[in-house]
Amino acid sequence: MRQFLWWCVWSMLLVWPATAQNTTDVKFAPGNYGAMVGGTIIGDEFFDYRLDVATGQEMFAELTVSGTNGTGTVYFNVLPPGSDGVAVYNSSINGNSATVDLTETGVYTIRVYLMGNDRDAGKTVGYNLDLSIQ
Repeated sequence: MRQFLWWCVWSMLLVWPATAQNTTDVKFAPGNYGAMVGGTIIGDEFFDYRLDVATGQEMFAELTVSGTNGTGTVYFNVLPPGSDGVAVYNSSINGNSATVDLTETGVYTIRVYLMGNDRDAGKTVGYNLDLSIQ
């Protein structure tokens, strides 16, 4: 019975969607349509930046490394409103600079994360994320 309970707990952890360790809503200064945000990611952490947008707008995002004690394997995904983790853009596949057509009104999430040895070895990566909506 005890093994069954552990299996139930373990399977629920695998199914539940991940929630960000850090989340912030990005607001542009009056008259601006963009902002630069940044931070530091360690190991398996990730950081979610949330932007409220309208259908038909276009998002530009560019991620650069500002410092690291590893190889600097930092990436971002763009998640549409209501996403359970499925991205409309994945920079680990398509590169750390993107222009994305926004097809839904609502809150999009830009999730910054590490991969490879930097993630597995708990390395630290500083980054800057240039965001704009037009």
